[in-house]
Amino acid sequence: MNMVAYLPMLEPLPGVEHWWMLLIIPLSFGIALIYKAARVPSLDQIWRATGVMTVQILLSMVAIAIGFLILVQVVVPLLPVD
Repeated sequence: MNMVAYLPMLEPLPGVEHWWMLLIIPLSFGIALIYKAARVPSLDQIWRATGVMTVQILLSMVAIAIGFLILVQVVVPLLPVD
């Protein structure tokens, strides 16, 4: 792949296509940290609140993925084809 012709919105970054889903961990941590920095009344509680919210984000993403998997693998094949 020629890096001069790299189009970030059309092609994945070279070398990260095998582990790109793991990038949800730092993304959810960053979102939780920024959100909790604005919402927590005392900064003594920020790391615990950030950790809890990060785990909540990750577990909800897993639940949504399982829901879509069930929808696509079980429900969609049962729909009539006309």
